[in-house]
Amino acid sequence: MKVSLSWLSDYVRLTLPARELAHRLTMSGTEVGGIEERGNGWPGILVAQIESIDRHPAADPLTLVSLRFPGERVAVVTGATNLKIADKVPFAPVGTSLIDAQTGRPTVVEMAQIQGVASPGVLCSEKELGLSETHEGVLILPDDAQVGSPLNAVLGDTIFDLEVTPNRPDCLSILGVAREVTAITGEPITLPDLSYQEEGSDIQDEVQVEIVALDLCPRYSATVVHGVTIGPSPSWLQRRLAAAGVRPINNVVDITNYVMLEYGQPLHAFDYDTIHGKRIVVRRAIPGESLRTLDGVVRPLVPEMLVIADADRPVALAGIMGGSETEVTQSTKRVLLESANFSPGSIRQSCRALRLRTEASFRFDKGLPPAMTTVALRRATKLLVEICGGKASRGLRDVFPAPREPMEFSLTTSELRRVLGIDLTVAQVREVLADRLGFDCREDGNALRVKPPAYRSDIQILTDLVEEVARLVGYDRIPTTTLAGHLPDHPPQPIRALVERVSDLLVGCGLQEVITYSLIGRRLLDKVGIGSEAGTSNGLRMANPMNPDQEILRVSLLPSLLECLKNNLRQDEAGPRLFEIGRVYLPRRADLPRERQMLVIGMAGPRWQRQWGRATAQVDFYDLKGVVEALLDRLTLGGIRFVQITDQHPFHPGRTTAVYSRDVRLGIMGELHPAVARNCELRVPAYLAEFDLEQLVSVVGEEFLRIEPLPRFPTVRRDLALVVPERVSVAELFEVIKNAGGSLLEQVELFDLFRGKELPQGHKSCGIGLVFRSPDQTLTDTEVVQVETRIIEQLQRLTRAYLRG
Repeated sequence: MKVSLSWLSDYVRLTLPARELAHRLTMSGTEVGGIEERGNGWPGILVAQIESIDRHPAADPLTLVSLRFPGERVAVVTGATNLKIADKVPFAPVGTSLIDAQTGRPTVVEMAQIQGVASPGVLCSEKELGLSETHEGVLILPDDAQVGSPLNAVLGDTIFDLEVTPNRPDCLSILGVAREVTAITGEPITLPDLSYQEEGSDIQDEVQVEIVALDLCPRYSATVVHGVTIGPSPSWLQRRLAAAGVRPINNVVDITNYVMLEYGQPLHAFDYDTIHGKRIVVRRAIPGESLRTLDGVVRPLVPEMLVIADADRPVALAGIMGGSETEVTQSTKRVLLESANFSPGSIRQSCRALRLRTEASFRFDKGLPPAMTTVALRRATKLLVEICGGKASRGLRDVFPAPREPMEFSLTTSELRRVLGIDLTVAQVREVLADRLGFDCREDGNALRVKPPAYRSDIQILTDLVEEVARLVGYDRIPTTTLAGHLPDHPPQPIRALVERVSDLLVGCGLQEVITYSLIGRRLLDKVGIGSEAGTSNGLRMANPMNPDQEILRVSLLPSLLECLKNNLRQDEAGPRLFEIGRVYLPRRADLPRERQMLVIGMAGPRWQRQWGRATAQVDFYDLKGVVEALLDRLTLGGIRFVQITDQHPFHPGRTTAVYSRDVRLGIMGELHPAVARNCELRVPAYLAEFDLEQLVSVVGEEFLRIEPLPRFPTVRRDLALVVPERVSVAELFEVIKNAGGSLLEQVELFDLFRGKELPQGHKSCGIGLVFRSPDQTLTDTEVVQVETRIIEQLQRLTRAYLRG
């Protein structure tokens, strides 16, 4: 926000030097990011007064202008036609610097001979002085300009570039900054006069206003001004707009921009005669509608966008930009002025969808108070009457269906002491809030009943009032102290602790962690083929994705991990072993997605780096199973079992198992389906595991470490050669053995697996090693034989297994 101090001084007397004022504003919370001094480039340019204007003796289009200075007179040649006797103008004598109106570059004034007449200087236009782009005539100075004084004493200005915080939309206006200066210096503020003659017809007969989308437009105010003359704005208005970085267009548009900068309330001017049905409707866009905006772009509209429409069509994007079909042109005679309040969220969403930002949308985005619509409308109407020669309608059309009662707070000195740590009296607080900030205050014992003014929409809670007191009393008065009071207890976060533990364990197993984007593309989902299974077609999709590879919130970590495996297989000699822990977003009907914390593990390619004398081998299912078993063992989980499954996409139907801890399914692991591997450009088998960490945390104890004393007694080993039906898995054998072995059975392992014609058809031979140990004594053969016999009996009964002869 650029603030001209000369403009600011119209409302509040500036008693501090510019840099001191900038420092005080910054310390009170309104940061001045930069200071620009305008007029420093005008050394030697003076104020002169025209005494006479004569025709050039040899060139009819030119004139010879006689200028008066204190103690001297100068005659210069000019082609300007806007001069008259007694005008005060800027004169640049020989040797001074100007901006060349043709090239836009600095140039030095030289003595010139124009058609035989010497011209020892130049009468300056606004463009030559760098004030605006106007070069049609000489700049006419105010009547009170002192003849002979330096030009920078008359037109010089200081511009503050404010870094306004998002919670202070009132400071996006000259009057808002003036109120801040008043609060800092104590100088009274002078508000603009809003009175004007209402000589037109009744506004109720001229325009009808209907707000259909009340949730997006709390208030809409309008009036009509007749008989306006469209033309350039006065020089003073153009200079103020240019100082604020706004390009002058014409008097009507310039007035709306001027009032927006003055009050912070955007306005829009329509050509009244182009409004069909003399009716304004504030509604959501209808599907299929479009609007050609003032920048000439035809913009398609969607129902989420708020538009201003007449009886037949949209005529403006509410709070963003008007339409070209109803814009003010040179032929405009009647102007419909709009001043409205719109929902910040709606404006923000529409700006993002259209990739269109304007000064108006920038202000609405911050949340403006509805109370400012009529104030700004009256100010703009007054200027239209004065500058454009128009006649204002009687009254205003103001639709405000649900006015809000102003909020009231009870602020006590004890609350100030609790938050700020300083003691203030009620009188001191009242002086800050009422006298300096203009809040409505009344005393109520040791408290103040405070109502913020309508333009301070940022005051929403009691702490906001405390902040107002603190910033004006001075942050330097708040003492430095250590934290006091009871710190809140640290809430347990078991899943966070589990994530850290799992990550450490997998890194210890030789895996590398990857982190991928939560957004993935349809192309990758189609490669893996999980779109329909995961319901992605109904998942959360970005309305305006930055690129097609990041448009859908992922429903699985597997596609991104497979992409990482593919990329790493191209680079690494040893096969990549990767894992990722992250959230997935599972769609739910008529609700936001359900977020789940998941773990995926993936490995593929050579088991180790290529070495001389060492055969190359590829990772397989058991490499992955070993990592999974190590992880679950270090998490102290018991009752782990692996159950073969055949219907889990995108896994190989015959090489996939579900992982259980007792009756809780933790996840799945297995080989990637060959068809999916081809789609993902993987030339070797890939092995994946996927675990739901929310299920995992439900079975993991609070302590991840299990401490046991070193064994004092030796082990006893027995080997069994079992003939087992082919349908019985080794996991089922282990489960029966462990249940029958009881506490004395310490370890079970498979050391041999044989299939051959020596065995009955449909059977296999499993060599299983059993390790027994007692924590209290050395086991005797009798004790071991008893347990071994019980195991064999259970195997025969439950699995039809028997000892191989």
